[in-house]
Amino acid sequence: MASSTGGRDESVVKAGLNYWGTQPASLDGVLGGLGSGSLPRVDALGSRQFLLDLLPELCTVPSARRRLSADSKPQKRFRALDVGAGIGRVTADVLLPPRPFIEEAHRLCQGTSDSENNNIAGMESVSFVRRPLQDFDPSQPKPDSEELPRLGYIPSEDDTNSLFDVVWCQWCLGHLNDADLVAFLQSSKAALRSGTKSLIVVKENVCSETKTGPRIVFDELDSSWTRSDLAYKKMFEVAGLKVVREKIQRGFPQELYPVKMYVGRYARSACTDKPSLRYALRPMW
Repeated sequence: MASSTGGRDESVVKAGLNYWGTQPASLDGVLGGLGSGSLPRVDALGSRQFLLDLLPELCTVPSARRRLSADSKPQKRFRALDVGAGIGRVTADVLLPPRPFIEEAHRLCQGTSDSENNNIAGMESVSFVRRPLQDFDPSQPKPDSEELPRLGYIPSEDDTNSLFDVVWCQWCLGHLNDADLVAFLQSSKAALRSGTKSLIVVKENVCSETKTGPRIVFDELDSSWTRSDLAYKKMFEVAGLKVVREKIQRGFPQELYPVKMYVGRYARSACTDKPSLRYALRPMW
């Protein structure tokens, strides 16, 4: 039984990578057999609405979110990092569609074998880096990572390590123990283009709390941890991030864990000392 506290257990990391290495590079493969129903569309629509509520300037049609003039081309290109991207479903269905001026949506291909899935073909500009999430630094995606061919627009200068407007993490952070998750959130914070406008989005399953506080459940099948709402909020706090928006994803099958979206930004009074992970989380097996 693996614990999320303490040092990294490489056997747990290896087991998680092995699990995803056996899954087909398809919607069913990355969504646990639920890729042929309504879940992919409901998930993408919920995420896109959430993103446009946060960044209405991404909206390209006149709406309640933003009134557009005839000349509405943005002053800068939007850059997003799709963490744990798998087949590129979130890149294609969430991060690229909001407007046609997105220059680049980096994605971390972890575990799945089809890194050039048709989901992202034809988009304006998408770069790929492959590295285990436990060792991936969003503020420097390229060093020590396997870089795959870029699709679409190719800039004159390498911009792989440029900063991002959005770091999007969905259904992947459960493979990080507490220390690795805090370190990842901190490096994601360093990867943001703007401390006041850019954001980190976490969309993950959440379990119930214990009677006394946060809870963590370990899944032996894919070697991942499902955290409760309070457990995730504690991770944000320790990483020096403030949760500025949260929302439950509606429309999923009732038998699944609830799925919640969080938005993290710089905490105004983030502690400058080395963060402590001494808090009461009770793993439930």
